[in-house]
Amino acid sequence: MKDHAKVAVIGAGITGITTAYQLALKGADVTVFEANPYPAMETSYANGGQLSASNAEVWNSVQTMVKGVSWMFSSGAPLLMNPKPSWHKYSWLAEFVRAIPHYEANTLQTVKWAIDARNQLLAMAKAENIDFDHRETGILHFYETKKQFDVAANVSTLLKKGGLERRPVTVQEIGGIEPTLEGDIYGGFYTESDFTGDIHKFTSALATACTRRNVVMRLSTVVEKLRSHQGQIEVFSRVEDERGSSSPGQHKEVFDQVVICAGVHSRKFAAMLGDRLNVYPVKGYSITINLEDAANQAAAPSTSLLDDNAKLVTSRLGKGRFRVAGTAEFNGYSKDIVWKRINPMLKWCHRHFPNMSTESFVSWAGLRPMMPNMLPRVGKGSRPGVFYNTGHGHLGWTLSGATSDIVSELVISETAA
Repeated sequence: MKDHAKVAVIGAGITGITTAYQLALKGADVTVFEANPYPAMETSYANGGQLSASNAEVWNSVQTMVKGVSWMFSSGAPLLMNPKPSWHKYSWLAEFVRAIPHYEANTLQTVKWAIDARNQLLAMAKAENIDFDHRETGILHFYETKKQFDVAANVSTLLKKGGLERRPVTVQEIGGIEPTLEGDIYGGFYTESDFTGDIHKFTSALATACTRRNVVMRLSTVVEKLRSHQGQIEVFSRVEDERGSSSPGQHKEVFDQVVICAGVHSRKFAAMLGDRLNVYPVKGYSITINLEDAANQAAAPSTSLLDDNAKLVTSRLGKGRFRVAGTAEFNGYSKDIVWKRINPMLKWCHRHFPNMSTESFVSWAGLRPMMPNMLPRVGKGSRPGVFYNTGHGHLGWTLSGATSDIVSELVISETAA
């Protein structure tokens, strides 16, 4: 039995930093490895901003498959798939289809984690005095047709089984919740307990809190190899400077345990440690609109929105920023920003918020690490000392508070055994 576990965390996104923080609170000696020069520079940089238990429904359903096929050949559709053959992609899709019978159970698991994660994240923010443009105005889902609304009503019934209240609202009620929203709307569902915030601000501030708690941050450090050897974990890495030049030689450090929180890169690290982790990079886009004057600030919504038909979410980040995010693109590891994917978001803004200018905006694309069953991999690997907290897909911000607590407890329990 050891007094303190020496733990390596691979990745400094939202899951890596929350994991490092929870481990530090529980008494572990933690070192975080991150290839970028700062935390939260990849998928945790500019997501939709929603902490949304109300969006916990997994995608593994026949209805989603039918929609996906109909969207495949439209460049502006919410889902886009590059048909170029890839064993990784098609093996992932095959497993996605096999997970359809588990749709209800997996949705219930996701919503339960999401509800727990809310409290965990808010507790971290309070304990460390983190300002992350946190806004507790709920999340409003809206629908253009009765058919869409009725489908959502069935989802709400399922979410209620998991402990979430998502109440139906009329068009008149929607006007009271978010008066700037325009367009043909049949009805909606409103979740008052959901909230929003800037994931990059939160993760960066929590990383600083980690250093105050003696977590070692190995930034600009590329992990080239992981090895389980004689009951310990060897991490082989090299350091890059700001120009991308590497320091000579490879550095080796030895740890009692490792937690893989490396997003879409987790698959290659799992293979080094004897595990199969079928994470696929599903590209998502966002635009952050700069609300540069009082008129634009008044014309932009304050309540977070989710348009289920367009598969777009929005968040108001502070006084002067409005973010729109969404789409799912199966196109390998490319993070290229494609205008045909950005333009539909701008047109959506013009349709629903015609008085808000989109003249000044910033585009972004990131790779969501998705598992075929839409559940993150949280728990032990096949070898001693190996753990995973990765594969959260589009719900990393929403679930990280709960999954980091779970995996940190498992690490500490193994140390005490």
